[in-house]
Amino acid sequence: MRLIHLPLLGLLLLPVGVQAADQAAASACAAQLSKDGQLLYGKVAPTMTPKTDIKDALTGVARPMVMGGSMSRDNARVAAEAAGECLKFLK
Repeated sequence: MRLIHLPLLGLLLLPVGVQAADQAAASACAAQLSKDGQLLYGKVAPTMTPKTDIKDALTGVARPMVMGGSMSRDNARVAAEAAGECLKFLK
């Protein structure tokens, strides 16, 4: 009876390993971002789910920063595009 449960245990552990690899890839990618890119990534990454629209999430974070004057529109665009590539690893 115990042998029947071993394959099921393997299936339960698989998503954890895959998720950890994705997090590691995302973190490695984010380490290469500009300061602004890292800032955007850091604010969006904790909110990521498989259903998150990356563009919408980044826009929601970047727009108030641009409007508040803490980031230029051009810097925000470049930083968001780069951060979005890293955030794809989390989906």
